[in-house]
Amino acid sequence: MPPADSSTLVPLPVDGPIWDRFFSVSPLVIIGSKEPDGRYDVAPKHMAMPLGWENRYCFVCSPRHTTYHNIRRHGVFTVSYPRPTDVLLASLAAAPRCEDQSKPSLLVLPTIPAREVDGVLVKGSYLFLECTLDTVFDGFGPNSLITGKIIAAAAEEDALRSEDLDDSDQIFTAPLLAYLNPGRFAEIRQTRAFPFPKGFSR
Repeated sequence: MPPADSSTLVPLPVDGPIWDRFFSVSPLVIIGSKEPDGRYDVAPKHMAMPLGWENRYCFVCSPRHTTYHNIRRHGVFTVSYPRPTDVLLASLAAAPRCEDQSKPSLLVLPTIPAREVDGVLVKGSYLFLECTLDTVFDGFGPNSLITGKIIAAAAEEDALRSEDLDDSDQIFTAPLLAYLNPGRFAEIRQTRAFPFPKGFSR
């Protein structure tokens, strides 16, 4: 591939969203929240990540979504990281609501109860987080940033790093799911160690 220069760069107009013009890599998680009638809702999100190096988590949502209002109302949420083989579960969680605001697709979605918060987690995932709401930051256009404190976490044994197993072998054995915006996903198996410079510290 030739180096990027004025002959290969394509200017992108920024008077509208640019994110569908190219692919970018994100996690794919399923956020759980509690409905006003006591039922539980789960919804996939890809703009989600740890917030700093301590046990805090954040994701982008919208006041137009039920998830936003559920979390504001009850003050807790859960996060499930599905495996590549369970991408269909994330798809089911994204199904639209009916006229009565019910979500029939959730009836076939396997869940397990959270341990410390009033919520559910998606069975078959490899990482589970339970969070209390910290702050909601509104005003990012039609979007908001929801932040929380992780008060409980659990992971499947094969997802945990081990001194007895090389990192690349561990990821090959238990591959990770990545969302490639817009509209694609990938299974991550092949990885390489990042070439950190000598003396680097986070």
